[in-house]
Amino acid sequence: MASTKSFAQAVKERRTYYALSHESTIPDSRIQEIVKDAILHTPSAFNSQTSRAVVLLGEEHTKMWDITAQVYKQQLSEEKFNHANQRFQGFRAGYGTILFYEDTDSVREFQNKFKTYEDKFPGWSEQTNGMHQFVIWTALETEGLGVNLQHYNPLIDVRLETEFKVPPTWSLKAQMVFGKPTSGPAVQDKEFKPIEERMKVYGAK
Repeated sequence: MASTKSFAQAVKERRTYYALSHESTIPDSRIQEIVKDAILHTPSAFNSQTSRAVVLLGEEHTKMWDITAQVYKQQLSEEKFNHANQRFQGFRAGYGTILFYEDTDSVREFQNKFKTYEDKFPGWSEQTNGMHQFVIWTALETEGLGVNLQHYNPLIDVRLETEFKVPPTWSLKAQMVFGKPTSGPAVQDKEFKPIEERMKVYGAK
């Protein structure tokens, strides 16, 4: 059943969860629906629609984190790898991972189409990808899932391209891990900098 929580409340309650199980609180079809809706309806500059996603569930998710561990084992000392592998195994214990990409061909297409803003499109591309991540993260948590966001690119890019048939023009930006939480969020009481330093309002009535 879809959450009846308001959007504002969902935004306020969104947190990072690291302790996850290999279970989901919702069917795979609902996970796919959330990602599909985000891809279709999250805004992008000039409606460029440059963001892409690869959804890995169950054993495909497990495979992805096995690949990540293999890649980093070749890059790190034994001591550093053992430390990193504890994190990899924690992510592997989850239920799914969403890989977030930007299609560089699409970005270049809009750079060529709108020369006045050519230098802006790469930044706008990053912004829209972040919006996709936020929308999906918040939506998954309203369904009772725990979520965390990782950035192990670019070391894993080529292996993932090969394993999951990702087009070479897709640039990996982030890896979103999710699953049924087995404990509370990483930070229970979030600290906030003074709002007066971060927000200005003019002309309010």
